[in-house]
Amino acid sequence: MTLLGWAQIALVLALTVAAAVPLGRYIAAVAGGHVTWLRPVEALFYRAGGIDPERGQDWKSYALAMLAVNAAGFVLLFAILRLQGVLPLNPQGVSGMSSWLAFNTAVSFVTNTNWQAYSGEVAASYLSQMAGLAVQNFLSAATGIALALAVSRAFARGGVRELGNFWADLTRVTLYVLLPLAVVLGFAFVALGMPQTFADYATATTLEGAEQTVPLGPVAFQVAIKHLGTNGGGFFGVNSLHPFEGPDAIATALQIWAQAVIPFALCLTFGRIVGDIRQGRALLAVMVGFVVVATAAIYAAEAAGNPLMTAMGVDPAMGNMEGKDLRFGLPLVALFTATTTGASCGAVNAMLDSFTPLGGMVPLFLIQLGEVLPGGVGSGLYGMLVFALLAVFVAGLMVGRTPEYLGKKVQAREIKLAMLAVLILPTAILGFTAVSLVLPAAVSSIQDAGPHGLSEMLYAYTSAAGNNGSAFGGLTADTPWLNTTLGIAMLLGRFAFVVPVLAIAGSLAAKAKASEGAGTFPTHGPLFAGLLAGVILILGGLQFLPSLTLGPIAEHFTMLAGKSF
Repeated sequence: MTLLGWAQIALVLALTVAAAVPLGRYIAAVAGGHVTWLRPVEALFYRAGGIDPERGQDWKSYALAMLAVNAAGFVLLFAILRLQGVLPLNPQGVSGMSSWLAFNTAVSFVTNTNWQAYSGEVAASYLSQMAGLAVQNFLSAATGIALALAVSRAFARGGVRELGNFWADLTRVTLYVLLPLAVVLGFAFVALGMPQTFADYATATTLEGAEQTVPLGPVAFQVAIKHLGTNGGGFFGVNSLHPFEGPDAIATALQIWAQAVIPFALCLTFGRIVGDIRQGRALLAVMVGFVVVATAAIYAAEAAGNPLMTAMGVDPAMGNMEGKDLRFGLPLVALFTATTTGASCGAVNAMLDSFTPLGGMVPLFLIQLGEVLPGGVGSGLYGMLVFALLAVFVAGLMVGRTPEYLGKKVQAREIKLAMLAVLILPTAILGFTAVSLVLPAAVSSIQDAGPHGLSEMLYAYTSAAGNNGSAFGGLTADTPWLNTTLGIAMLLGRFAFVVPVLAIAGSLAAKAKASEGAGTFPTHGPLFAGLLAGVILILGGLQFLPSLTLGPIAEHFTMLAGKSF
C-alpha cells in the first residue's frame, strides 16, 4: 500500500460525499413534489395512466402497485429476450435466449440484481440491451428509491395511513433524478472514449494478420445507469474491466462516484424528510465507515500478494495483480470492489475469483451484511433503517425502556417484521448453497476444488439473494438448476424483504409521533452509530461466519501453508 494509493481513495470518497450533500437536498425536494421543471411531461404520464398523484396509498396499496409494475416489467423483458432473434436492432444476429436463461435474466434486472449468466456482446441484441435491460435499470432503481422515500415518510408522520403515492414517486424519481444524471454521466463517458453507436461490430486485422471482431454498441449510456442505479449489469461480459466500459482510471473513478453517490445522498434525504439532518448524518457515517474499512482490508490483502506465487519467483512488489488491470491499480480496484459490493451494484473492474482468499472474503461478507453499506439505491436506506430499529430495540433492552426511534415506539410487531426481513437473506443464501453443494447437477458447475469451490457457490447465492450481481467467475451459472434457484433467491432477496419493511412503515406511520424526553436515547451521535455498526456486524457474523470459515478462511490458511487444491 502506498500514500499515493490512499490519496486516490480519499479523493474519490471525498468527492462522492461532497456531491451527496446537495443531491440529498434535491431528492428531498423531488419527494415533496417541489421540483417542477418537467411538470408537463410528468402530468402527461399521470393522464395516460389515470393516476391522481395527490392520492395517498397505505402500505398495502403501495406494495401492490410496486409488485404490479415489477411483474409487468418481468413479462415484457422475458418476451424481449426470448424473441430477440426475430426482433429488429440485432446486427450481430444473436438468437433468442433459452427459457431458463431468459427467466434468470429478467428476474435479475427487475430485482436490481443484474446477475449475468451470459456475455452481453454475444448473447444480447442492441434492442434487448436498450429497450429491455436499460429500461429495467431505470425502473428497478426508481422502485428502490421510491420505497426508501415511503419508509422515510413513516418516521416523519404521525397518526396517518398513507406513505405517499407509488406511481408519483416512481415517475418523479425517474424524471427528475435518474434521467438527468444518466444523460450527463453518459455524455461524460462518451467523452472518455466509451462507444455509443448502433453500428455493426467492427472487424480489425491484428499484427499477426488474423481478423478480430471488435464488439460495439450503445455502451456509454447503459454504463451510466448501470452505476447510478447500482444495477451493475455490464454491456460486455467482463464488465468494467473491458476497455470499452472502463477505458481509463478517470472513468473508473467516475463509476465509483456514480455507484455510491445516490445511496449516500439518500441518508441525507432521510434526515430532511424527518426534519433532523443529524439522523441522516449518523446513518451516512456508518455507511462511509464500513466502506473505508472494507477498502483498507481489500487493499491490504491484495497488496500483500500470494505467497504461492512468490515461491514460484513472481515479484511480489506489485501485490496480487492477477485478474486486475494496470490502468486502475490496486487502490481503485479496492475502492471499486468495496463500493460495488457494499452498494448492491455488482459491477466489477477486476476478476473477484482471482483475489486472495481474504481479499475475496471482504466483498462476500459485505453483501452478507445486508447490502446496506451503503446498499443499493433506496434499498440501502430502508435496509439500514431495519437495522436501526433493531439497534434501538437492543438499547431499550439494556436500559429497561420501551425502544423508540424518531418519536415512534418500536414494539413487538415492528421487531417481528424486522427479524422476518433480516432472516430472508441467510435462509436463501445458506439454504440454496447447502443443497447445491450436494446436488450433482449443481456441483458440476464449480470450477475449483476445495474451499475456493465452496466460495464460488456461496458467493453466487449471496450475490443473488443480496441483489448484488457480482460473481466469482469460476462458476458455470447457465444451467437449469442455477438459473432457476438463483432467480428464486433474487426474488426473495428483493420482494420478500421489502414487503415486511413496508408493513413496518405502515405500522409506524399510524403511530403518534412523541416528542423527545430526558430519557430518550439519542440516535444521532457516535454512540448510536457505534451500536448500529455493532448490530450489523454481530448479525452478519453469527449467521455467516461458519460458512466463511469453511470457504475463504480455510483457503487463506491453506495458502499460508504453501498448499493449493
